[in-house]
Amino acid sequence: MQKLVSVGLQTIGVVSPRLGGRLAFQLWRRPLARGRVRASEQLVHDAARVEIVDNVNTYAWGDGQRPVLLVHGWRSRASRYAGFVTRLLELGYSPVSYDAPAHGDSDGEVVSILGHQRIIRALEERHGPFEGVIAHSLGVPFALYAVREGVAAKRLVMISGVADFGYLADAFCAELGLGPKINKELRRSIERGYFDGDGGIWTRFSVTTGKAELLVIHNDEDDVVDPAQAGLLLRNYGERAHFLPTTGLGHRRILSDPAVIAEAVAFLQDSAQDSDVPEGLDLSA
Repeated sequence: MQKLVSVGLQTIGVVSPRLGGRLAFQLWRRPLARGRVRASEQLVHDAARVEIVDNVNTYAWGDGQRPVLLVHGWRSRASRYAGFVTRLLELGYSPVSYDAPAHGDSDGEVVSILGHQRIIRALEERHGPFEGVIAHSLGVPFALYAVREGVAAKRLVMISGVADFGYLADAFCAELGLGPKINKELRRSIERGYFDGDGGIWTRFSVTTGKAELLVIHNDEDDVVDPAQAGLLLRNYGERAHFLPTTGLGHRRILSDPAVIAEAVAFLQDSAQDSDVPEGLDLSA
């Protein structure tokens, strides 16, 4: 199916790059599949207090003390954080998450990074300020932008994340074999479709220097988000950024790996001692 779509868009792009870009945008903005709650996640999922906040399904566990926000990625859902939720609850935290619009059990259409900022702000008003924020994949730029714009969080854990906003268009075009002309038109369609034609979004929404302590976790076999994106996160945050490299977990299994969960939560626990870093972290990157 992907090969047919790729050939079709490439053929249309030769005749009309603008039309090819518009069609690519329609595909780019649709998840096409919703993540379902897995059997291993069901107990944690069912234990959550579910509310509708800003028209999306939100989930909260614990007694409300020491809230930690969990932000999922593309085609994913809050229940993917089941392992994190269990560990956070054991340590007295109160996890909070949401199914993004058109994801999980939330209705509606996909929203931009600004829509996620609004949702995260609403969750902060209801549950925050946050002890920490944990995000995965596309959730990383969403979470970091919300924090940059004022959402309070002591520490941040960013897993398999996108740092360069333009990577979202570049990776999509690379996967389908679409050339620079369609890439350019796709970017224009994104600008018009979500941001009133603002051509500055590629810089505005890319990750920049932040004030919070940041743990970056990425896998050397990630076939969805290039591990080089981790390097951008580390360089932008400088001395405040710490790196936990992993191997053999890919893009998705990293989120349920017990060692990753343990290190990520340990990093949040160190928020009162910012000079300390969890054992095993590579600070030389």
